[in-house]
Amino acid sequence: MKHLLTITELDNEEILDILHEAQQFLEGKAWVPATDKFVANLFFEPSTRTKFSFEVAEKKLGLHVLNFETHSSSVQKGETLYDTVKTLEAIGANAVVIRHPKDHYFDELVGGISIPIINGGDGCGHHPTQCLLDLLTIQQEFVIFQGLNVVIVGDIRHSRVARSNADVLKRLGANVYFSGPEQWMDDAMVGGNYLPMDEAVKQADVMMMLRIQHERHAFKMISSKEEYHQLFGLTIEREAMMKKQSIIMHPAPINRDVEIADSLVECERSRIFKQMTNGVAVRQAVLKRALQQKGEVVSIG
Repeated sequence: MKHLLTITELDNEEILDILHEAQQFLEGKAWVPATDKFVANLFFEPSTRTKFSFEVAEKKLGLHVLNFETHSSSVQKGETLYDTVKTLEAIGANAVVIRHPKDHYFDELVGGISIPIINGGDGCGHHPTQCLLDLLTIQQEFVIFQGLNVVIVGDIRHSRVARSNADVLKRLGANVYFSGPEQWMDDAMVGGNYLPMDEAVKQADVMMMLRIQHERHAFKMISSKEEYHQLFGLTIEREAMMKKQSIIMHPAPINRDVEIADSLVECERSRIFKQMTNGVAVRQAVLKRALQQKGEVVSIG
C-alpha cells in the first residue's frame, strides 16, 4: 500500500523516480496491471483538470474507473467520509483518489483504510500530483532545479499548490520567492523571500501564477479585477521585462486579464497547457506506484 497524501512524505529520490516514470509514459511507455483493478474517484469539490486527468490516466492504465457522485451517494444521508471509503474498499476498489474541501481530511482514513489513498487536493493543505506535474514541467525546461529562481505569485495563503511546491522546490535546490498582495502572504512560508511584482518578473526563471481563491476568502479581499491585474498580475508590460528563457506557469483554472493577461495564456513562454498534458503522465506514474505489487505486473512497451 502506497498512499500519496502530501509531497513532504516523498524523499527527493522518490520524487525524481516518479518524474522519470512520468516522462517515460509521455514517450510512449505502456503499463497495465496483471489483474483487474478498480479505482474510485471521490471529488467533493468542483474540478475539471484534476478529475479528468486522473480519469484519463486510469483508463490509459486499463483500470476500471468508479466515478463517485456526491449528490447521488449516501453522503446525502449523512454517511461519513470514512464509511464511504470503507464501503468502496469492501466492494472491491483497489485505490481511491479523493479531493475534499477539508484540510487533512485523510487523517480520519489512515490506519483504518487498507487500500492506497491518493490526495487529489485537501482544502488549503496539499496537492501532491499538481506539485509533481509542475516539477516535471520545470525539469523538461531546465533539467535541474539547483539555482533556479522560482517566483510564486498571488493568493499564497489559500493555495495548496504554493504550499506543496515551495517545500519541494527548496529541497531540490531552487530559490523560491513570493509576490502578490501582502495580506495574502503566509509568513511561515514566505519568510523574507518577498519580491515586488516588477522586481519578480526580472528575477524569475519560472513565474508561477496562482488563481485567486475567492471561495476560501472569509470576506472580499480585492477592490476590482482590473486593479488586481495592474498591481499584481502578469501584464503584457511585465512579460516584456522577463528573461529570454523564463517560462510562465499556472495551475488553472485561469482568470484571464486578472492573474495573467489574456494574450499571455497561450504565448510562446507559457507552459500552462503543457502542465495539463504532463498531469496525465504524472498521475499514471503515481497510480502505478500505488497499485504495483511484486510479481503481478505486466509491462508493455
